[in-house]
Amino acid sequence: MLNCQTLSRPYNALSLRPRHRVFPPIRSHLLRALTGESNSEMAANSVRVAAAQMTSINDLASNFATCSRLVKNLFCIDGLDYIYMGIESEKEAASAGAKLICFPENFAFVGAKNGESLEIAEPLDGPIMQQYCSLARESSIWLSLGGFQEKGPDDKHLCNTHVVIDDNGNIKSTYKKIHLFDVDIPGERSYKESSFTEAGKNIVAVDSPVGRLGLTVCYDLRFPELYQQLRFQHEAQVLLIPATFTVPTGQAHWEILLRARAIETQCYVIAAAQTGKHSEKRQSYGDTLIIDPWGTVVGRLPDRLSTGITVADIDFSLLDSIRTRMPISKHRKPIDFWKPASL
Repeated sequence: MLNCQTLSRPYNALSLRPRHRVFPPIRSHLLRALTGESNSEMAANSVRVAAAQMTSINDLASNFATCSRLVKNLFCIDGLDYIYMGIESEKEAASAGAKLICFPENFAFVGAKNGESLEIAEPLDGPIMQQYCSLARESSIWLSLGGFQEKGPDDKHLCNTHVVIDDNGNIKSTYKKIHLFDVDIPGERSYKESSFTEAGKNIVAVDSPVGRLGLTVCYDLRFPELYQQLRFQHEAQVLLIPATFTVPTGQAHWEILLRARAIETQCYVIAAAQTGKHSEKRQSYGDTLIIDPWGTVVGRLPDRLSTGITVADIDFSLLDSIRTRMPISKHRKPIDFWKPASL
């Protein structure tokens, strides 16, 4: 039996901490005008997704317990008037709500000292990833697991791998992070991801129940040409950007870059974020977001430092309408158009 709490307005965020402030799903009058749809038509042409926010540590079991709890306690919205509390089984949660839940980069492990991530790195058929495959299968839900420490080509390197698992527990696709974070952060410390990570070389998109997904990881966000390829060459509809943004870069650039990627590609963006203090030496910005193709934030946790889930609907009619009324795919110039200017 589900216990229900009636809300006076739609609710799109679940936090594991009690909070009083909520962010309802956002849909502007302009977007309604673009689609010309009623609420019932919108519901018929949409599918629900969820994005998690968490603080991973250097404890595989603890992090899996957090991910499992977020999946199993996923609050499900029925007609946007109720939020279900105390769901008794994970299958009830998944069947009533989201078809995909996205977790942030380093969901399984964040090391407290240099070398720890290399020590726990495993192949995708190892016991760590198989736990998450079982979770997806038992919960009948797709999982986006961004930034798994996959064993690399040698003992000194791993791969930062984004893994998508279907609701049968099968790995449907993987993407290895292309752009590695070798950066000096003002007022913080230097990062050199390439010292222990093998860069990926392939652009990856995969079909799913929530549309065609474009897979990326964190620092990729700063390179718009990757997202242009995903949209215009690989026909992505939803861009996944799991991340572990630093606090200074998150404050300055996180939301701006995410909204830019959504607007310039006319895609939904799902950005699951690590948050808070992982260890004495490392903390993350947080602020998990779901953004529609018009650049509107439609999913966000009330507190960017909390552990929890935000949900939103992928509205295919809205996506198609925006792309039809502003056909940038037709207006784009071919690559050979951009020849060096004559002096």
